[in-house]
Amino acid sequence: MWTLSGFSDEISPDFTEQCAVAAGLGLTYVEIRSAWGVNILDLKPEQLTRMKETLAAHGLKVSSIGSPIGKIFIDEDFPPHLERMRHAAEVARFFDAPYVRVFSFFLRPGADPADHRAEVIDRMRALARVAEGADLILLHENEKEIYGDIPARCLDVVRSVGSPHLRLAWDPANFVQVGVRPHTDGYAMLREHLEYVQIKDAVAADGTVVPAGHGDGEVARTIRALRHDGFDGFFSLEPHLAAAHAAGGFSGPEQFRRAWQAFTDLLKTEGIEYA
Repeated sequence: MWTLSGFSDEISPDFTEQCAVAAGLGLTYVEIRSAWGVNILDLKPEQLTRMKETLAAHGLKVSSIGSPIGKIFIDEDFPPHLERMRHAAEVARFFDAPYVRVFSFFLRPGADPADHRAEVIDRMRALARVAEGADLILLHENEKEIYGDIPARCLDVVRSVGSPHLRLAWDPANFVQVGVRPHTDGYAMLREHLEYVQIKDAVAADGTVVPAGHGDGEVARTIRALRHDGFDGFFSLEPHLAAAHAAGGFSGPEQFRRAWQAFTDLLKTEGIEYA
């Protein structure tokens, strides 16, 4: 039985509408990234309390905090960002979320990733230490234009840090958009460290984001392999069907439902049960 979740702010800026649509689709978990147009790490305590009450009213739990940690350039000041990581851990604990999504730092255009490897690994180790202290698991997402945007460097990050509190989130669309065939080029390499799957697909020719199974993200092949391997984690819808930008993306209620339908149709075709 696989568990579905989704980036609820893809539905609406309004948190009540986010929860209503998600619950209406039968989801029991959501991934929280923003509410009322404000990033989850910038919301006031009273707003976080309101969110927690709204989640409970709709029978929803939080699978992960969709944080922006690691979405700064590698040459930007790190200590304030590390403090932001500590706050992200506090927010995760507040919502009883087991995971916090993170990134391995943007590189300047034209930069050689090898020139920044040591600093990336040092910073990721520092983030992992915060997670260890909070008993959380960080999920490194393979975002475009960060150090860990291709499978080999995703592997380098997680192996070099060497902490059970740093695992991988798999985003097939992001891999497609950097010229990677996700399952063909990355699955065998990364499976050991794969903890969480984000459901987003893309067309290789131009990078256009499309519903799962409609692009070149090899989503069907990947879910077959995951089922064969006994994967039992979260699958989080992150459709980006209306807009995509550095801070995230947006779909709206109808497009979010379309994304949910496309992925659940794939699961039904493969005979995979989900909740």
